[in-house]
Amino acid sequence: MAFEFSSLNPAQADAVNALDGPVLILAGAGTGKTRTVTCRISHMVDKGIDPHNILAVTFTNKAAGEMYERVSDMVNKKAAKALTVCTFHSLCVRILRTGIDRLGYKHNFTIYTGNDQVGLVKQIIIRKGGAQEKLDANTVISMISKAKNAGGDADSIDDPFIADIARAYQNELRAQNAVDFDDLLLLAEKLLREFADVRDICRKRWTRITVDEFQDTNGLQMRLLQQLVGEPYHVCVVGDDDQSIYGWRGAEVANILQFEKFFPNPQVIRLEDNYRSSESIIYTANSLIVHNVGRREKQLRAVKPTGAPVRIIAMPGDEEEAEFIANEIIDLHRVEKIPLEDISILFRTNSQCRHLEMALREQEIPYRMIGAQSFYDKREVRDVLAYLQVLANPDADVPLLRIMNAPPRGIGQAAAILLTDTSRERGGSVWEAMGVPNEALSSRASNSITAFTEVLMKYRERMNSGLEPMGTVMLEMLEEIDFIEWVKRSCKNEGEQDMRRSNIDDVIGDLNAASKKGNSLQKFLDLSALARDREQDNDIEKQRGVTLITLHASKGMEYPIVYLVGLEEGILPHKRSIEEGTRDEERRLLYVGLTRAQDRCSMTWCATRMKYGQKHAGELSTFVQELDDKYVEMLDYDDIMGEEATEEELTSFFAGLRGE
Repeated sequence: MAFEFSSLNPAQADAVNALDGPVLILAGAGTGKTRTVTCRISHMVDKGIDPHNILAVTFTNKAAGEMYERVSDMVNKKAAKALTVCTFHSLCVRILRTGIDRLGYKHNFTIYTGNDQVGLVKQIIIRKGGAQEKLDANTVISMISKAKNAGGDADSIDDPFIADIARAYQNELRAQNAVDFDDLLLLAEKLLREFADVRDICRKRWTRITVDEFQDTNGLQMRLLQQLVGEPYHVCVVGDDDQSIYGWRGAEVANILQFEKFFPNPQVIRLEDNYRSSESIIYTANSLIVHNVGRREKQLRAVKPTGAPVRIIAMPGDEEEAEFIANEIIDLHRVEKIPLEDISILFRTNSQCRHLEMALREQEIPYRMIGAQSFYDKREVRDVLAYLQVLANPDADVPLLRIMNAPPRGIGQAAAILLTDTSRERGGSVWEAMGVPNEALSSRASNSITAFTEVLMKYRERMNSGLEPMGTVMLEMLEEIDFIEWVKRSCKNEGEQDMRRSNIDDVIGDLNAASKKGNSLQKFLDLSALARDREQDNDIEKQRGVTLITLHASKGMEYPIVYLVGLEEGILPHKRSIEEGTRDEERRLLYVGLTRAQDRCSMTWCATRMKYGQKHAGELSTFVQELDDKYVEMLDYDDIMGEEATEEELTSFFAGLRGE
């Protein structure tokens, strides 16, 4: 045995010993779930269960790899090799390789992934005359996927044209003996349901099944599991209904809430001792989640002492919110010597990133982004910044070439190559080459270049005069060159139009704010410089700095210090959840955010927040009113900023600066 029962708490030991019949392990946040699951699998092997019969299923390749590694360290090499630890999709591939011919496919089927699917759907859209409708292939794929995971087919899609494309897509896959990722689940479940002999082979092969993160399963995965598990139902599912936050992508919390309906008389074991967070954080999180109706009864208990209170700080606006957090991070790092990697900022929506990123850049604090695209990496933002770079310095070739034909103005790729070659020959910039008559250019391209340079020079003069707010000048220019309408025309729906227009307005708002501060255009651009290192290296573990992460992406993570921003009605809970009546999932999302914090948690809300270039009033989230105030400290930005530093704090601060 590679583990000692004495190293487990009583509930963990019960879970490890519960090897027979249906078992439901309710594993609260930070309760040692992975250790319990891996010890349980190891214990099965110790008890003489053939490892060839043991199957563990989880959601991602990374999670499956980590689980397999941990179990492999506990059992002998031969047993480890015989175990099956995999994702739902790779399990389905194994099942289909044995019997997909029953469904009319050949055994050597091909799996279509992202790029293959997009290419095929684009071809079908063009073939069916949808190119003029600006129909996005990814939108179509998303609708097909949603229909499949709900157990339906093309006929269940409301839009007749997209339903027609979905039918053609499926027919094309069949013709090519191919399946997509959703088909893997759909066809595996169908194969097991319709062919008893295949079902019996799988049930005899895998007699002991464990499913991790069970709260994230959808209806199709639940039906697949029912086909795989026969009497006496040696199935163990592990999860936490309080952390079910993926309803928007099909996860059904009912699977864990109604487990008894699927597998009779399960043994229910609750892991409630939390080893991650302080008592103040756990007590506060418990006081929130009890407001969800119909949840599985459980109560997290903190093993760690009380610790610092949970702070809820009222901010005047999102700019102050970002600056305040950035300044505190500087103090934590310099004075308390806390590594930046120990600090995380959690947010609900992508639009909240902008001021946070700007504030971190101003203070030169390295950061890494998870679960959201950086504001400065968005196409329309990069285009606007490229225009600004050219207005600041027309001789900058890279941004000039980016915007030369964006929006299209008759300066095509051939003209761009010609201008670049000319600039190289003359030893000057592309901008200088644009000012020199060139017989190789068509008259249309020449006229377009002249008009383009005249517009740029006009607005460059106004921008540098300092007589008008820079944002006002920029907006006028974008409207004159039809940039905003061009961006809108490339959007697939109204929601995307609003989002991209909002991003443009945010840059305009930032420019006007820079003008108020007396900053030059070049200083604004310096602060907005793109974080190239993050673009080139998406492996989070190789990056340094503070973690900026969406609440959805934060599940499974933990950080000593957490800032949870935007505790406002309409943000958390999200406006859409209020309208659709899914506040319970938003409450779970806040609960997940709170329980990421190990030592300190600060939550902020803003009296005003910038949206679509305008200030909008903010209202404190109703979730805050549900928190027990025993370990909660309500603070105000003005009061904190008005406090005078103590002599001890000043001494500590200056000692930190000196590196003592």
